[in-house]
Amino acid sequence: MKLTLPIRTPEGIVFSQTLAGPVMRFFAWLIDGLAVLAIMTVVTGAIRIFELVSPGMVNAVLTIAFFVLNLGFSIFLEWAWRGQTVGKKLLGLRVVDAEGMRLQFDQIATRNLLRILDLLPGAYVVGGLSCWLSTRCQRLGDIAANTIVIRIPVVTEP
Repeated sequence: MKLTLPIRTPEGIVFSQTLAGPVMRFFAWLIDGLAVLAIMTVVTGAIRIFELVSPGMVNAVLTIAFFVLNLGFSIFLEWAWRGQTVGKKLLGLRVVDAEGMRLQFDQIATRNLLRILDLLPGAYVVGGLSCWLSTRCQRLGDIAANTIVIRIPVVTEP
């Protein structure tokens, strides 16, 4: 069963968006996590050279780099790719405004910064439960930012 969200424009036109379910969203998040891990592996290799000078400083830099990369990856890509990250692009998903309006940068930042709450108490329990229980398949970050994740319809050429 596909969940859809009907949207009514100010002009009175009604259309619907097919919502992405929790399982598809999880797989997109997993792909994004693997991409961040791959980038972080390269960064770690580059920074480990300085471990001879100051091991403590290298660990601090790597911790900050992981935090910035983990949040910045999604924020940057969703802004640059109009609501998509690597995982969403591969699975045909997109973040959009829940009212059908253009996605704003503050919405992208809000939903991604609140991902920290969704990850609690571990293994994405809060985000997963809110997504399963929400009628619009929204995690807490989506609810706060007024966004939804949709499936991009596959259009065949006539």
